[in-house]
Amino acid sequence: MTGRSKTLLGFDYGEKHIGVAVGQTLTATASPLETVQVKNRQPDWDTISRLIETWKPDALIVGLPLNMDGTPQAMTRAAERFMRQLQGRYPLPVQPVDERLSTIEAVDRSKSAKQTVDAIAAQVILETWLALDRDKRKLDDNRNGEASVGRGDR
Repeated sequence: MTGRSKTLLGFDYGEKHIGVAVGQTLTATASPLETVQVKNRQPDWDTISRLIETWKPDALIVGLPLNMDGTPQAMTRAAERFMRQLQGRYPLPVQPVDERLSTIEAVDRSKSAKQTVDAIAAQVILETWLALDRDKRKLDDNRNGEASVGRGDR
């Protein structure tokens, strides 16, 4: 995701609620939006569609719950299923990001915020992805800069 600033929607998938946040790559910031209800393992797709229509994201980021050792846990498959459903419904890239410790951070932040823990967890997930993306772009820029300097010396 290089070039112009991109808008992203981040999701914290849960069996009863899905937290949603919006972010953008220019400042690498995210804000909690709302919580989407899940009934009988089916998200409220009308609400998700409304959010996508409103924010017009360039990509969707979904938190992938993993154990502390990086192995899958019970919710990992459910989050992966949600990712596949997003891919099937919307013509947007869907990318996972490790969400370990995001709920702990969200609970801590929610003590001084009006948003739900789920939406704040989605914010933390999106901030994690944005930080990783920023670091990746810096590394790529450094590699490209070194390569062009090296070519100029020949």
